[in-house]
Amino acid sequence: MADSFLFNVAESVLGKLGCLALQEFSLAWGLESDLEKIKDNLKVIKAVLLDAEQQRSQNPQIEVWLENLKEVLYDAEDVVDEFECEVLRRQVVKSGNTTRKVRRFFSRSNPLTFRFTMGHKLKQIRETVDEVAALKSKFGLTERIFYRNINHGERQMTHSFIDASNVIGREQARNDIIETLLQCVDGENVSIIPIVGIGGIGKTTLAKLVYNDQRIATHFELKLWVCVSDVFELDEVIIKVLDSASTGQRYTDMGIDQLQITLREALNGKKYLLILDDVWSENPRKWGELKTLLMGGADGRQQEKQNPNLKRIGEEIVRKCKGVPLAVITLGSLLYSVTDEREWEFIRDNEIWKLEQKEDDILPALRLSYEHLPSYLKRCFAYCSIFPKDYIMDDIELVYLWMANGLVQCSNENQELEDIGFRYFKELCSRCFFQDFAEYGGVVKCKMHDLIHDLALSVTQNECSMVRTSTQQIPKSVRHISFPYPQSLPNDLPKSLQNLDRVRTICCESERKEGISSEAFIKTCFSRFQYLRFLNLSYSRFEVLPKSIGNLKHLKYLNLWRSRTIQRLPNSICKLQSLQVLLLYGCRSLEELPKDIKYMINLRFLWITTKQKYLPTGGIGCLKSLRFLFISWCNNLECLFEDMQGLKKLRRLIIRYCSSLKSLPQSIKCLTALETLCIEGCENLDLTIEEGRRQSIPNSIQPPKTRVRILAKISGVSTMAYSRIYQQLKSYES
Repeated sequence: MADSFLFNVAESVLGKLGCLALQEFSLAWGLESDLEKIKDNLKVIKAVLLDAEQQRSQNPQIEVWLENLKEVLYDAEDVVDEFECEVLRRQVVKSGNTTRKVRRFFSRSNPLTFRFTMGHKLKQIRETVDEVAALKSKFGLTERIFYRNINHGERQMTHSFIDASNVIGREQARNDIIETLLQCVDGENVSIIPIVGIGGIGKTTLAKLVYNDQRIATHFELKLWVCVSDVFELDEVIIKVLDSASTGQRYTDMGIDQLQITLREALNGKKYLLILDDVWSENPRKWGELKTLLMGGADGRQQEKQNPNLKRIGEEIVRKCKGVPLAVITLGSLLYSVTDEREWEFIRDNEIWKLEQKEDDILPALRLSYEHLPSYLKRCFAYCSIFPKDYIMDDIELVYLWMANGLVQCSNENQELEDIGFRYFKELCSRCFFQDFAEYGGVVKCKMHDLIHDLALSVTQNECSMVRTSTQQIPKSVRHISFPYPQSLPNDLPKSLQNLDRVRTICCESERKEGISSEAFIKTCFSRFQYLRFLNLSYSRFEVLPKSIGNLKHLKYLNLWRSRTIQRLPNSICKLQSLQVLLLYGCRSLEELPKDIKYMINLRFLWITTKQKYLPTGGIGCLKSLRFLFISWCNNLECLFEDMQGLKKLRRLIIRYCSSLKSLPQSIKCLTALETLCIEGCENLDLTIEEGRRQSIPNSIQPPKTRVRILAKISGVSTMAYSRIYQQLKSYES
C-alpha cells in the first residue's frame, strides 16, 4: 500500500512533541497532562490514517475530516516550533560572553506573558485534537500496519575476510550460489546474482563464504570485493573495483573516460567474480552504465530467465500509457526492481486509470508513480510545485528548502540532515521526477517536466498557490505562496491574502529575473505572516531590509540573491536564531554584514557578496553550525576572518572571483570536516610557500581522515605556486 502523506506529517509532529525542550517546559509549567493527551490521541489517529487516506475519495466526510486533521497537525507543529525558538533564544542570552546590552537585545518584554500565551495555545491544540479524534469513530476506520522503508544509515566499510568455522547453517545456501556461479554457458557474459533481505540477516556473511571458498578461487582468475555503501557514483565504484584488482596504480586523479579504459584493460578476457556489498541504489541508469563497462570478461553464467507474465503485464501497462515516453519511463523506474506479479497487476488494474481523461492525458500514469513514493518523498516532491514551470532547481537549494519546512527527518544523531536531503533528491531523480541534469561546481541542476509539474500541483492538497493576479481566489488552507511577477505587487496585501495567517513560504521568484520593489508590501508580510519558514526575495530592488524581519522567529531560509541595490541589513536580522540559510550572493551594494552575525547560531549555509575589505574576527568564525560557506564577487575583500578554527562542521568552502583577496588565514588548517575547497578567479591571492613558514594555506590543511577530498580550482596564480599546491592536494587525496 502506498504511504500516507498525512501519516508522515503526523509522525513528524509526534516526534517534535517528544522533544526534550517541550518536555521540560510542560513539566515546569504544569502542562504535561495536556501534552500527553495530545500525543495519545495522535497515536490513535495515526493508526487509522492509512485506511482513511484510501477511503477519502469515496467518502466526502472522511475528506473533510482529513483536511481538519491536517490543519490541526500544522498548528501543533507551529506551537512546538515556538518552544524550539525560545530554547535557541535562551541559548544565546545565556552564552558566557554576552553583555547586558546583548541580553537586553534578545530579551522578551514579559516572560510571564509568553508562558501564559504558550500554555493557552497548547491547551487549544489539545482540545482540537480531542475533537478530531472523537470524530474518527463514526467512519468505521480500521488500524493498518505501516511498513516503513528502511532509512539507510551510514555503515562502516565491509571487507571480504571471514572465519568459516564461526558460521553455522549457511552451507546449503553457499553451495547453491557456488553451483550457479560455476555453470559456464554461452550467452551474455555479465550475469548477476542478487542477495537481498533486511539488515542483519547475514547477506554479507553469505557473500564472504562464497568469496573465500576454494572452488571459487580455482574457477575464477580474478576475485574482486567492493563495498559500495550509500553513494552509488560510477567513478567511485570503478576506482574501488580497480583498487580491489590490485593493479598498483593510482586512480583518484583520473577522469571518467580514463577510468573506463583502465577498467576494461583490467578485466578484458578474464573470468572474474565481482561482489558488490552494501548496495542501496536501484537507479537503473547507473546500473546499466556499470554493467556495460563490466562486459568483456570471459564467458560466465547465464542471465536469469525473463518472466513472461511480467512482460505481458508490462506491455498492457505501456498501452495504458498511450505510448508517451514520460509515462513509460516514470512507471518503468517504479517497477524496475519489482519481480512480484501482484505489484505489476496492481499498477495495471488501478482505479486511477478509470478516471475521466482528456485527449492524450497521461496524468493517471504519473499519479501512480507518485502514489508509490514513500511518504517523506511525497511531501518533498509536492513542495516543488512552489516553483514556476521550467524553473532550474539545484540540489542544495532543494535540500535546504525541504529542511526549512521540516521535511527532512533524522532519527540518527550521527547523520547530517544535508546528507539525508541529498539522498531524497537522488531518490526522486532515480524515479524520473526530475530531468535535464547539469553539474556546475559540484552543484547538480535540474528541471521538472511540465506534466510532472502539473502532477506536483495536483497533489499539494490546497497547500501551495501561485498568485498571478490580485483578484485570484486562494484557499484559506494555503501555507506556501509563490509570486511569479513580484515586480508588479501592490503596496498592500491583495484581499485574497488578508485572511491568511499561517503562511510558511513566500517565494518571489520572478520568471523575468525581476524582483519586488515595494518595501511596504514586504513590511506587511513581515507583520502578517509570523510563521514564515522560507522567504525568497531574490532580485529585490529596495535599499534597506525592514527592521521588522527580526520578528520572524520561525524563519529558516532567507534568499536575497542578486538584490543589487540593497545597501545594508538591519542588525535585528541577527535575532533569527532559527535561520539555517542566508543567501546574499550578488548583493554588490551591501556595505557590510550585520555586526552581530555571530548570534545566528543555527546558520548552516551562508553565501555572501559584500563591499567589505576585511571580514572581522568574532563574526562568521563563531557560526559553529556552518556547513557551507560561499564567498563570491567580493571585489574589495583583501583577507578573510582569522578565527576559522571555530568552524568544526564546515564541509564546503568556495571562494570565487574575489579579485583583491591577498591571503588566507592560517586557521584554515583547522577545518577538520572540510570535504571541498574551491578557489577560482582570485588573481591576487598569494599562495606561494615561504621558506620556514607555512603560509601557503592549502599546504597547511591537514585532513584528519583519508575520506576527505579537497578539490581546488585555482586561477590567476603563478605556475610554480599552482604546481606545488596541486601536488600537495593530490597527496592528501591518497
